[in-house]
Amino acid sequence: MKKIFFVLLAALVTGCSPAASTESADGVKRVTIQIDGAAVPYYAPLYAAKEQGFFSKAGLDVSFTYAAGSDIVKNVAAGNVDFGFPNGDSVITAYGKGVKAQVVHTTYQQGIGALLSTAKAGINTPADLKGKNVAVTDLGSPNYIQLQAMLKQAGLSLQDVNVTTIGTGAIVDALKNGQVDAIVFSRLRYYALKSAGVDVRQILSDEFLPSFGNVVVTSPEKVKDDPATVKAFVSALDQGLEYASKDPAAAVSMAVEKYAPTFNGQQEAVTAIVKDVFVKTLWHSPDGFGHADENRWQQAIDAQVGYKLIDASFKAGDMVVKPDALG
Repeated sequence: MKKIFFVLLAALVTGCSPAASTESADGVKRVTIQIDGAAVPYYAPLYAAKEQGFFSKAGLDVSFTYAAGSDIVKNVAAGNVDFGFPNGDSVITAYGKGVKAQVVHTTYQQGIGALLSTAKAGINTPADLKGKNVAVTDLGSPNYIQLQAMLKQAGLSLQDVNVTTIGTGAIVDALKNGQVDAIVFSRLRYYALKSAGVDVRQILSDEFLPSFGNVVVTSPEKVKDDPATVKAFVSALDQGLEYASKDPAAAVSMAVEKYAPTFNGQQEAVTAIVKDVFVKTLWHSPDGFGHADENRWQQAIDAQVGYKLIDASFKAGDMVVKPDALG
């Protein structure tokens, strides 16, 4: 009884069921993926994989839950959920601290961080940041590291800028209202600012520090003991990515209607972002959907060591699973 109590308590702390995937009498396997943040139409490929029947054809009944990236990695590593869809940078940080989740699908080939500034701030290159007021959401965030990488490239350091922290819900308004000259945040907000009439400029963080947006992770145990389920999941996701790439408008409309109704009325704007950012740069690689460039992963790992997010480096190949390892 005491053991059962502590298992249930752990589940309550992490916000999910302690049960892993289960197989029904008809052979369909029920699995859960925990997604970073909240339901947004940019997750359309995952939703399309379910709504278009790609998951069910692969023998999977997939449920979606949501949590913060760091909590997702913990839940996956503990086996509380089957899959996670966190930011790749949080996976590296957790792995370096002993929380082992493995990347089985590099869904976003690049990070989505960017330095956003108003035109009047006159920031055209990182060198122009000297003496400016720059905001990040957290001094432990990947965006803070990206800022340091930009400054280093320009021969500057944190001492050359005025850095402040502003919460996720207020950081964009701080830029719009002139409280700061620039923010290091999501490149997706560039489009929202433009739509709001702000004369905004952006410098993509990925040009200075390799990073990754959302990726699919699972536990080492699932890779070892149930590779067929992992392979089926990523294969169905690839089909969802293909569907969303070929018809972004339909994918976005479906995602808004069924999963993210708060975006109703924004379908056209979101579709434009999906076409310009996700289809052109994030989802696709020369080697197909989900391809893991181990060299870029290694650079991202070593950068976290250099900026003291983790104590020691490790081999990217230990964290990133090659497709042939799944059979």
